[in-house]
Amino acid sequence: MSGICRQTHPSKICQPIKNVMFLKTHKTASSTILNILCRFSEKHNLTMALPFGKRSHLGYPYPFQASYVEEFKRLGNKFNIMGNHLKFNLHEVRRIMPNNTFYFSILRHPASLFESSYVYFKNIAPAFKKSKNVNEFLSSPSSYYNMAENDNMYAKNNMWFDFGYNNNAKYDEHYIQSVFHNIEEIFHLILIADFFDESMILLKDFLCWDLDDVIYFKMNARSRHSIQTLKPENKEKVKEWCALDWELYKHFNKSFWMKIQERMDLKTLYKEVDLLQKRQSELMESCLLEETAIDHNQIKNKNMKPFQSGNARIMGYNLKQDLDNTTLNICKKMIMPELQYTAHLYYSQFPYKRKNGR
Repeated sequence: MSGICRQTHPSKICQPIKNVMFLKTHKTASSTILNILCRFSEKHNLTMALPFGKRSHLGYPYPFQASYVEEFKRLGNKFNIMGNHLKFNLHEVRRIMPNNTFYFSILRHPASLFESSYVYFKNIAPAFKKSKNVNEFLSSPSSYYNMAENDNMYAKNNMWFDFGYNNNAKYDEHYIQSVFHNIEEIFHLILIADFFDESMILLKDFLCWDLDDVIYFKMNARSRHSIQTLKPENKEKVKEWCALDWELYKHFNKSFWMKIQERMDLKTLYKEVDLLQKRQSELMESCLLEETAIDHNQIKNKNMKPFQSGNARIMGYNLKQDLDNTTLNICKKMIMPELQYTAHLYYSQFPYKRKNGR
């Protein structure tokens, strides 16, 4: 794809990439990345491709259509940033995003992803509703899972599904390799949630962004009380049950480290990671009352409470009192939950919608 700045060395002069499409996979720390993209969009006065009618996603789980984007008919492909949940459909995405768009996504180890999905989508996926806990489900997944039931994509190969493919496809080496090839043709970068800070440094390098652009507070994180411990044998079961996701993860975990090697040595990488973590700590100390994420019941500002789903207890943050306006604005955006930030940007981009009661 033409026009993409390929920064090969930190000292090389480059221009920040401002046309970015992020395929937001489920339960992969993707809400944290969306917060980063929202902040970057506001900082540079960019236009985000937001869900039509102030919805929370772009038509998921149906294949993405351009009409799912607010004001698509008026703006065409004049959008800069795209990052809300969707089922990937390249032809329709290209109707929204410019030709020189940078495409990236993120994957997570299927075992930890599956446990997180089970807890979060417990009341949504029929397969999860039928079992008491994640270990019971994995003891005999096929007895709980019916591919014909709606919303069961969360219960099998969910990452594969998010990339636009059939999550119930049979395991076939040729098919799997063809999917890898297709993804690599479209996406410039696939990050790995299990190495999130390393991912942020690599993303920063690819996009020619500043360190502060990828500083983050964890969004949509669960309290430890809502984490179910997978039995060792069930961690292996996930690799079998979600075999397509497992192959996807293995392939792009390998390519992730290859891309790092191509662009920087490990000493440089971890020097940057250290800087990121120090800056994050500074901001947490400056912004947060408790200097860490807290249970949603402890959040004082009800407008900053994150959405709760299933059996997950999603945490959030309290800001310090008496912050100056500049610091308050920075800190508020750092902790703003996904649904609230999407709504904020919606009315910021389309102020006349507020008048129309939409």
